[in-house]
Amino acid sequence: MRQAGTYSGMLAVMSGKNVPHSLPLARIKKIMKKSGNDVKMISGEAPIVFSKACELFIEELTRRSWMMTLKGKRRTLHKDDVASAIAATDIFDFLVNLIDDNGREVEGGFGRRGEPTS
Repeated sequence: MRQAGTYSGMLAVMSGKNVPHSLPLARIKKIMKKSGNDVKMISGEAPIVFSKACELFIEELTRRSWMMTLKGKRRTLHKDDVASAIAATDIFDFLVNLIDDNGREVEGGFGRRGEPTS
């Protein structure tokens, strides 16, 4: 008999009937397959784990962006707030090529639908 894995508890909660996936699993799987030619088969649980990881990433970036919004004495979060949060936070260094030195989105970043603009 197989022993429960590390993610079994998280998967049980996330894949329950009363917990909908807020991010489309098919889209996540498509991105995963595009990541490299070696990726052919993906288990059903992997996109669920990625979905949760993406949710946590979005929550953290939103929290830090909201702090930038409050510093600007505003109540509406703008893309410049997201860019400022990226520039001010070391853990988001992998995103710095999307913003310029002033914390603004650069050409060649991402457009409205999340697709590269150049």
